[in-house]
Amino acid sequence: MACEWWFYHLERPPLAGALAPLLEKCLERDWRVLVSSPDVSALSQLDKDLWRWKDDSFLPHGPEGEHSSRQPVLLSTSLENANDAKILVLMNGQDVETPDQPYQRIMVVFQSDDQHALQTARGQFKAARNAGLNVKYYQLSETGSWIDKTR
Repeated sequence: MACEWWFYHLERPPLAGALAPLLEKCLERDWRVLVSSPDVSALSQLDKDLWRWKDDSFLPHGPEGEHSSRQPVLLSTSLENANDAKILVLMNGQDVETPDQPYQRIMVVFQSDDQHALQTARGQFKAARNAGLNVKYYQLSETGSWIDKTR
């Protein structure tokens, strides 16, 4: 099965509030997730925000380190699949050289105000589509739901 590429475009923060429901859906399907970003401070902020995301929800996650292999959602600056993830989330313009195995889906999350991430996502979208892969493009609505804008 070929890897799917799904793109999530945020026009305004907060990132954690938009990403957390996607992570929850992955965990409901028993998919481990690797969230990768070259920006250490963005990962640190995401870690804090995910702990506070909802009072009635627990989203098990953790930063890379000694217990990386045990994390259902691993936050990392590396692309090493230390937690045997099936889903790779790329943030802050993170790119990947060989975007297929072992991932079932690569989710590219980017914000309008980050020009580097926006340009990287455009290149990734074009490359995935040209490779004949399943590509989806979503934008966050005013109400906080993801709208499929794939053409």
